[in-house]
Amino acid sequence: CCLLFGSTNHGLKLTALCLILTTKTFLYCYRSMSKVYTIHTEQFIPISLTEAWDFFSSPANLAKITPAKMGFNIVSKFHGEKMYPGQIIEYTVKPVLNIPLYWMTEITHVVEGAYFVDEQRFGPYTMWHHQHHFKAVTGGVKMDDIVHYKIPMGFLGDMAQVLFVKKQLQDIFDFRFKAVEAKWGTYKP
Repeated sequence: CCLLFGSTNHGLKLTALCLILTTKTFLYCYRSMSKVYTIHTEQFIPISLTEAWDFFSSPANLAKITPAKMGFNIVSKFHGEKMYPGQIIEYTVKPVLNIPLYWMTEITHVVEGAYFVDEQRFGPYTMWHHQHHFKAVTGGVKMDDIVHYKIPMGFLGDMAQVLFVKKQLQDIFDFRFKAVEAKWGTYKP
């Protein structure tokens, strides 16, 4: 060390600088690489594939299967009646302390009668990718939702996931399950 830097003091300074840079790099990577979480739900519905697709692919019906306490409101005016790739839908939601948040999603993929995908462009998550799958089965339709999401603020976001985000999202999907069952009844294969 003394041969490389001329004195022990310079070596200590370089070591300290390396430690600081390593720590800052670690924190940056941790914040940007914090966990991506996944939710998968499955529901069987005693209706035709066409009826399921028509209902779930209409943005206007989303409020009907979202808890009122979320304060969900579509604010975009030109989102259209039918879902299509590239469609932008803007909402306000009140997920925490009744504070309204702006949320913009884009419908990125649509295969009529099979699946569609919405992705957050602006909103409360660092990442939100929600797949909606539909498949005709004996006596109705199997509907799968697969959500990959990432919460901002690194380890604070991970703590929020444990403390309330995971439960809140599960509550939303549980509400939807019950709302769908109340609308169409219980599936009997």
